[in-house]
Amino acid sequence: MSATTIKRFDDDAYLDHCTATVVAVSEAGIELDQTVCYARSGGQAGDTGTLVLADGRVVALIDTIYAEDRTRILHVPAPDAPAVQPGDQGEVRIDWARRHKLMRLHTCLHLLGSLIPVPVTGCSISPDSARIDFDLPESTLDKAELTEQLNALIGAKTDVRIDRITPEQLAAQPDLVRTVGAAPPAGTSTIRIIEIPGVDRQPCGGTHVANTGEIGAVTVTKIEKKSRTNRRVVVNFAALA
Repeated sequence: MSATTIKRFDDDAYLDHCTATVVAVSEAGIELDQTVCYARSGGQAGDTGTLVLADGRVVALIDTIYAEDRTRILHVPAPDAPAVQPGDQGEVRIDWARRHKLMRLHTCLHLLGSLIPVPVTGCSISPDSARIDFDLPESTLDKAELTEQLNALIGAKTDVRIDRITPEQLAAQPDLVRTVGAAPPAGTSTIRIIEIPGVDRQPCGGTHVANTGEIGAVTVTKIEKKSRTNRRVVVNFAALA
């Protein structure tokens, strides 16, 4: 089994490329020793981009996923991409415009969650739209009111911080975990925490903007009842609503 993939996006979500060496190739995808590509998880879509090899060949990457062991990252090549072999070297590059939209919307969902202080049952983040589901039997949510509150938090231009705590520290602060059924990866010595001071603080492995002002104007486009105890809130960038 190959070693754990070095996740360069964990500490710098703005890094859009890095050198890499192919360590394994399978039907599921290409494994690199390190990557800037975020692997699909936590509701956030995986990155797309390219692997530009040292000999000039370009491999289009149409998705990024985790291997079954959740420690290795696989880059899914386009069906017509040139073949690669272990040992090939090159540079992996993300589709930055797409990634930046995902970062903005993921951070926006943290703001939205702070406005609705009930357990979260799921979320989904694509480049142009995001939704979050709440354990909320009776809904008094209002689209216009939530839109106004969200844009006020965005307009406050609060810095977004990355912190790390131990599993023991998390166990002593169970209220930090907002998502029902969520648990940190087994065997980790530290847990990544995203903090928007005065607004939100919770474990999260996703990519985020450095300041809420970077999100831009948004609109809550839909609030719907998914089940007796589940309310879904959908948010889009204002220009796309």
